Amino acid sequence: MTANYLETPQGRRIAYHKTEGAGPVIVFLGGLKSDMEGTKAIHLEAWAQAQGRAFLRFDYSGHGESSEKFEDGCIGDWHEDTLAAVAALTEGPIVPVGSSMGGWQALLLARAVPERIAGMVTIAAAPDFTEDGYWASFTEAQKAELDAQGYVELPSDYMEPYRISQRMIEDGRTRLVLRSPLALPFPVRCLQGTADTAVSTETALRLLDHAECEDMRLTLVKDADHRFSDEACLKLIEAALEEVLGVS
Repeated sequence: MTANYLETPQGRRIAYHKTEGAGPVIVFLGGLKSDMEGTKAIHLEAWAQAQGRAFLRFDYSGHGESSEKFEDGCIGDWHEDTLAAVAALTEGPIVPVGSSMGGWQALLLARAVPERIAGMVTIAAAPDFTEDGYWASFTEAQKAELDAQGYVELPSDYMEPYRISQRMIEDGRTRLVLRSPLALPFPVRCLQGTADTAVSTETALRLLDHAECEDMRLTLVKDADHRFSDEACLKLIEAALEEVLGVS
C-alpha cells in the first residue's frame, strides 16, 4: 500500500498510513530508527481495522519513507512531526501507543495537548534516554569526540551503529519529562520486558513512580526483549489498548 504524505509547518515531508473508523484514534509512535512498517505497527493497524477503529501510523523525519536524514534529527524534530501528524490527520480524542523512543514522544504529546488524549499505552518506554542513557554512559573520550566532531557512533543490537549528534543530546535536555511534574490525567498502561537490553525495568519503574496518574499500571513480562513483538506480547498490547479504550 502506497504511503500518503504530509508536509509539516517546518517543511518536512512525513509519510503516513491512516485508517478511518471510530474514535478515539489510535496513533502508533515508533522507536528510534524504526519505521511504520514494523511488526507492532502493522499488527495493531490490522487489529484496529478488524474492529472498525481509526488508526494512524507514520514515519518521523529521517525515518522510513519520510524526508530528511536520521543523523540530522533530534527529539524535538520528531515531537514537531508528531504534533503535525496529530493536528492534520486526526480529530477528537486520541490514544497514543508509544514504543521505546515513541514512549517519550507519547509523554511529550501528553504535555503538549493533554485535552486530546483519552488514554495511553507504552511499550518499553524510553523517556529522557538521550541524557540518562547516552550522555550518562559516555566516556570522557566520547564526550571529547562529540565536542570535536559533533557526533559519536554507538553500536546497536538491531542494526548499523547509531550516529548520535551533539544536537540530539542538547535538544534532548530541553525535552526531559522525568525532572518535572508529569500529569497524565487518563488511563495509562505500560508494558516492559525483563530481558530488554535497551530499556531497563528501572526506567519503567521510574516512570511509574514519577507520573501523576490515577489509573496507571505497569506490566513486566518475564524474558520479553526490546522488540516485544512475538505473539504473546502482541496480545498483551491489544489487551492494554482494550483497557484504556474501555472495551469490555
